[in-house]
Amino acid sequence: MLPPFWGIFIVSGLLSLLLTLIYKWTTDQNLMKQLKDEIAALQKEMKELRSDPDKAMHVQKKAMEANMKYMMESLKPTLFTFIPIILIFGWLSGHFGYEPINPGSEFIVTAHFSGPALSGMRMTLPEGSGLDYRSDRYATIAAGKGEWAINSTASGKYDLSFEYANKTYTKAVIISDEKAYEEPVKAINENGISDITTQNKQLIVMNLFGWELGWLGSYIIFSILFSIAMRKALKVY
Repeated sequence: MLPPFWGIFIVSGLLSLLLTLIYKWTTDQNLMKQLKDEIAALQKEMKELRSDPDKAMHVQKKAMEANMKYMMESLKPTLFTFIPIILIFGWLSGHFGYEPINPGSEFIVTAHFSGPALSGMRMTLPEGSGLDYRSDRYATIAAGKGEWAINSTASGKYDLSFEYANKTYTKAVIISDEKAYEEPVKAINENGISDITTQNKQLIVMNLFGWELGWLGSYIIFSILFSIAMRKALKVY
């Protein structure tokens, strides 16, 4: 499996190329070039008419109309790209959002409460699993949360069980050496419980002089650079 940096780099490049081609194919490029040239000429004319506000306002109105036509034409590709982008972003978030919980490591599970707790909460690990308690099974709710420490000893997907106010809730967790994990936060929104969360660290894809970026920040930077280069190479307006 590719390192996260190269994974995001490649996905950003391929997606930028696809979006650029769709943009070119679904817009009238002759019209886009004409409007772009017209807007540039009008902006230059406005600068020359600073001493004549009335004429400058008239030119500005024409520039705004041209800008509106350009914007409406440029929105056409979103009809084809909106849903695929949402699906791809969901995939990226599910594969590059967090670090996995590795076998042999200890992690924390936290139940967050939105109001006063009626009692404590009991957690039960599945029998025969690769998980061991490192704290008491029964957690007292304090400062709006209850916590458990767990040691992972074997790979696998396990369902943690939580008993509170005569009801049982579950939270899945994946233990793996691979880039695999269950979504850390499970919303509950019942009996005062807002969510149950596992302690997966955010995956750092790129470090820019101390500025740590996850998949989304890295994707934005890569996609901007790719898009500028591809639009210029493919003469997209």
